Amino acid sequence: MPRAMPNKRKLTAIFLQKVKPQARAYLMWDTLQRGLVLRVEPTNYRAWKVIYRHHNRPRWYHLGAADAIGLADARKLAAEVMLEVVRGKDPQAERKAQRGAGTFAEVAERYRDEYAKKRNKSWAQADYLVRRHLLPPWGKLSAKSIARSDVRAVIGRITAPVVANQVLAAASAIFSWAIKQELVTINPCSGVERNETRSRERVLSDAELPQFWAAFDDAGLLHGSALKTILLTGQRPGEVAAMRREHVRDGWWTMHGKPDPDSGWPGTKNGQTHRVWLPQAAQAIIAQLSNGEAGFVFGRSCQTLGAAMRAICQRLSAERITPHDLRRTHGTTITALGFGREAMNRIQNHREGGIADVYDQHRYAEENKRVMEAVANRIMALALGSTGPSNVVHAQF
Repeated sequence: MPRAMPNKRKLTAIFLQKVKPQARAYLMWDTLQRGLVLRVEPTNYRAWKVIYRHHNRPRWYHLGAADAIGLADARKLAAEVMLEVVRGKDPQAERKAQRGAGTFAEVAERYRDEYAKKRNKSWAQADYLVRRHLLPPWGKLSAKSIARSDVRAVIGRITAPVVANQVLAAASAIFSWAIKQELVTINPCSGVERNETRSRERVLSDAELPQFWAAFDDAGLLHGSALKTILLTGQRPGEVAAMRREHVRDGWWTMHGKPDPDSGWPGTKNGQTHRVWLPQAAQAIIAQLSNGEAGFVFGRSCQTLGAAMRAICQRLSAERITPHDLRRTHGTTITALGFGREAMNRIQNHREGGIADVYDQHRYAEENKRVMEAVANRIMALALGSTGPSNVVHAQF
């Protein structure tokens, strides 16, 4: 069927009095004022609309009821709207943002609950950065009022370049989502320069390891135990922090690839189920925390360990080191003991996937167990200041 031609004519007050409702709502376009439309409902309710295009998509802007706004005023209002469109703005989106954005704290909360928790496995880290750096200065401000200068001011106060970049990324993600929800119209983080950073190569030296091991005890029982477990197992800090007691059986820790919102398990970073042996030293640490009940090994409050590490570095006057650097130290120890990079990738879940992973889940169980115990023995010997020869026999692969 050919498309029906739009009803277009120069609207007049006399003509508007003669317009009758029909079985379906229809539009009357004014040829004098571009974009101005009268919408007539079957109930005979009439309203002025302005219809324009933004990014090649139609947008409808409601002016008001026709019995409240005369034709002359409707044309003036429509002209104002179309002027904003010519300037590159989207009046309908701006109106919706004006009504629904609320404060930055409200928008950040909606982003976290409606999007981040469902899509981003590392949402807790980003949420911590938002609460730590963004909510204090912005929380009570209208989200749409935050400008690029505000972003630069907040980022400029953060001394650690990597943290500043992470905060900028967290803020940008919130505003990008808010634009899609038509809560705001611009992302003030766009155009704000990121700090230049170098790839991390930091590992604990043999001399530093006993100092940090002792300092872990000053971070509190749960945080200190979690940091020690990262160093002894080489697993990702976020996964260690979320370790569940029911996932540990006979010394083996099974990390399921898929997240489990009911239990709080975030899933592995690469989405692959991973099974790793907990060396005796790590089992002893966990045993001190276990109360025989299902739940988080290190408690719900142990989701962010970066702050604890920063405090330790300050007390020791040491070069900055992160929880992830403890994982890197473990991997470096694997290769230093002669077990090879393949063993390191296998133990730290750096797998590429494929059919071999499906049928090869337990082939290296005993080898992995020997590697984990050897590495843990080496770390504990350094941590406790042992200078005697190691009694570990290194397997040759």
